[in-house]
Amino acid sequence: MSTEEERYRQELEEIYEARSNRFRVLVCIDGSDEGYLGLKYADRMGGHREDCDIILLYVRPTDQGLHSGGLQVRVARENMLSWGLELPGIRRLKKGLELLVGAEELEKEWVSKTTSTGVEGDPLGDNKIEYRHASGRTIVLKLKVAPDAASGILDQYELGPYNMIIMGSAKQGRGRVRATLSPSVSEKVAYHAPCSVLLVRDLVAGQGHLVGVDGSDFSKEIARQEAILAARFPDPKLSAVCVAEDDEGVPQAESIVAEIAQLLKDELGFNLKGTYVRVGDPVEQIVEAGKDYSVIVLGDSGKGTMSRILGGGVSTDVMRLAHNSVLIMR
Repeated sequence: MSTEEERYRQELEEIYEARSNRFRVLVCIDGSDEGYLGLKYADRMGGHREDCDIILLYVRPTDQGLHSGGLQVRVARENMLSWGLELPGIRRLKKGLELLVGAEELEKEWVSKTTSTGVEGDPLGDNKIEYRHASGRTIVLKLKVAPDAASGILDQYELGPYNMIIMGSAKQGRGRVRATLSPSVSEKVAYHAPCSVLLVRDLVAGQGHLVGVDGSDFSKEIARQEAILAARFPDPKLSAVCVAEDDEGVPQAESIVAEIAQLLKDELGFNLKGTYVRVGDPVEQIVEAGKDYSVIVLGDSGKGTMSRILGGGVSTDVMRLAHNSVLIMR
């Protein structure tokens, strides 16, 4: 390996290490209301905290819809926002930026840097503008080229890392086989992303999160991670629900939620808003209980594609059937 390659690799490792110590949220913008609701939620989650980076991502197809008005490619890259080019996604990214920072504050308190990366077959390639605040906060607008949106989002994770991906969700009620054999963009990302994924559907902020627990060590860890996440909000509200198969299982379910409440209080000093026990099918009961919350939180089922077809999984089925937003935690 040459000295230049070693230096480049070292720089990447240093960047990755620095980012690992921050709370980084990748918000996928596609022009839908859900994408912008997710962006506002990311901002409430920690957008004004010094350790938070918010990255807005728009994925566009390779070499499609490029109208640079005769400008040279170099000029177009360097001025992709200020020139108001009709590139797909530019207007949507700018709208997202305006939701986070006012124009006057952006000009006075933030420093920007533009970066472009060549992509074969596309004259403008990948482009990003990074805004840095003196406090350490960062907002990034990323216009990425990819064969399809899902692969572009998953590829972007590799340039992270990210603590969470936020994106609009597919419509409620898709069948299990259809969702598995022909998954939507949001379902593909939820299945394959290495980090937690918040799928935004009719998101109403301020109603708190509901985490599903079952007494396993994994669900205890999910509840602990969710409590840490909930504490990032200015008004943290988190409740826990456990579903018993029948009436005989109610005492055990009550014991599980009580144990979770005590665990979070002892380890994190975090008090649950409420604990609930329901009886019946876990998917149906969690979906019904979750109606009163901003977000339903579940751990990833960890099942492969074929297992999803044959047996689904609580998190997978809740993701399809919930009336509201669902956070799949990893």
